[in-house]
Amino acid sequence: MADSALAPIGAPAAPSITLKSRHAAVVRITHWITAISFVALLVTGVEIVISHPRFYWGETGNILTPPLFSFPIPSSRSSVPTRYGYVLPDQNGWSRYLHFETAWLLVFAGLVYVAFGLLKGHFRQNLLPARRDISWRALSHTITNHLRFKPASKWDSWSYNLLQRLTYVIVIFVLFPLVIWTGLAMSPAVASAFPPVVTVFGGQQSARTLHFFVSVLLFLFLLIHVGMVCISGFRTRMRTMITGGHPTAKERK
Repeated sequence: MADSALAPIGAPAAPSITLKSRHAAVVRITHWITAISFVALLVTGVEIVISHPRFYWGETGNILTPPLFSFPIPSSRSSVPTRYGYVLPDQNGWSRYLHFETAWLLVFAGLVYVAFGLLKGHFRQNLLPARRDISWRALSHTITNHLRFKPASKWDSWSYNLLQRLTYVIVIFVLFPLVIWTGLAMSPAVASAFPPVVTVFGGQQSARTLHFFVSVLLFLFLLIHVGMVCISGFRTRMRTMITGGHPTAKERK
């Protein structure tokens, strides 16, 4: 029976060149730069939140302004009212510096990745699902396999399934641009030079609040992504993302 008849619902047709690397060098390099940058942004972002664990909506917000919501945790600044009788060590200086510097590294890696994806057809070939594959039946089939922790098929060793493609498209083209945009909106220099960047969110404090929620979504994606890598074969997935990887002899049959 032909391989196309055995392919799972929503899976793309098998590639004609079986020895082609799964991940191009640019994809691998920008992936690891993004991964390291995002971890650094999470660590420093947590410290920034600890310095002022209150979130507002609008242009301004301070300790005299009623917060939209707040975290019941001790702060690293004595000026911020909390329920605790002590203050955590203030690490706000280096964390803000590293946060902003790492953010620019992330922007650079993202621009390189997007330019490569557009010029080399990476998005069209590997991320954007074909119109014929987008259906509730195909999506539900993939979700069911994930929920049952069903081992990945041999097609998944060189391509992404429908759920992965849709998730990566949302993360790359929606969440990452939004977290960068809201981050820029919090910068006084950017806000003064390009006011529309801020006003579209309703103010700098609104941008900070949205920045936090988008960061939480990206963190959840990271946890799920790492978990699925471990379930589907940690060594194999890491090898393909480090060396590019080639289909094995069984996968070429």
